[in-house]
Amino acid sequence: MQTTICTSSSPAVREEVQAAIGRLMADYAHALDDDDLESWPDFFTDDGSYRLTTRENVAAGLPVGIIHCEGRGMLRDRVAALRTANIFEPHCYTHVLGPSRIAAVGDGSWRVRSNFSVYRTFETGESRLYGVGKYLDIVHAQGDGPRLRERVVVLDSRCVDVLTVIPL
Repeated sequence: MQTTICTSSSPAVREEVQAAIGRLMADYAHALDDDDLESWPDFFTDDGSYRLTTRENVAAGLPVGIIHCEGRGMLRDRVAALRTANIFEPHCYTHVLGPSRIAAVGDGSWRVRSNFSVYRTFETGESRLYGVGKYLDIVHAQGDGPRLRERVVVLDSRCVDVLTVIPL
């Protein structure tokens, strides 16, 4: 799977497309921040993929990710495991998103790059910066709005917390 970084916004991307993709990005972050994980798979196309990796792996051309899910079924399984099988210290996220760069790629799809910071807050009330990086996405238009066909989450740091259970 090859991922290309979008370096500029395409002037051909209409304002309503930019607004719809902006809503998709914000709604995605809010769903995760509000612990609405059951809705997470719905942000993807049926065959959508999600991969969490590091900048170092991307630079080396290594396709291995920390988390890799193919299709909504796998995404739903990940949420089910989070709710029933995984044991981890309760915490929540707060995403801070930068503006997205959008470029049309044809067939009703867009290449989108968005920078992010994620803060994690524990039950004690202590908050820490959890991760920073970028989302490299392929977004596809569907009748009910845009959906992620591919989301590659690239963390800037190669030091990844073992508590990476909730999607970013």
